[in-house]
Amino acid sequence: MLGTARLAGIMAAKKTSDLIPLCHPLMISKVTVDITPDAELPGLRVEAMVKLTGKTGVEMEALTAVSVACLTIYDMAKAADKAMEIIDIKLKSKSGGKSGDFIRDAG
Repeated sequence: MLGTARLAGIMAAKKTSDLIPLCHPLMISKVTVDITPDAELPGLRVEAMVKLTGKTGVEMEALTAVSVACLTIYDMAKAADKAMEIIDIKLKSKSGGKSGDFIRDAG
């Protein structure tokens, strides 16, 4: 199941411009989607990292990757628990692009 969700997230990052109006297609050079169990939730933590050679940011591609990976997990596990929640999707950090670098505060 997690391999399928990881693949769905990678594919979604590459299709972001087809899904989000006004996002332009990018020549993405790398996408990773990591899905790890987190006993504190309890549940899974999903993180994506997207890179490209260029001057624009790829935060929409990373956020799309995480969202679609989470939706894939939900779809595959909904028979076991329909009360699952997808929560706290947020940008942790980015570099480059018109708006410059960003690092979310730990607090």
